[in-house]
Amino acid sequence: MSTSDLVWFKSSHSSGSEGDCVEVAVSWRKSSYSGSQGDNCVEVAACPGTVHVRDSKDPDGPHLAFGPAEWASFLAYAAEHA
Repeated sequence: MSTSDLVWFKSSHSSGSEGDCVEVAVSWRKSSYSGSQGDNCVEVAACPGTVHVRDSKDPDGPHLAFGPAEWASFLAYAAEHA
């Protein structure tokens, strides 16, 4: 994977001045449960403390963000109802 494949976000711990900026990279990956035809694609990006989920057909659109406990609950619920 090259750095051009990553999505960069300014860290919330960075100051407002230009000199003290930290960026964090996120790499989106297609869920193994997504369709192979490209029509039902869910992508996930894991960061420390947060898991992001988006629809790959609209990468600039809204996405969900889960904390570790919420993500574990979501996965458990999805496994029970799959």
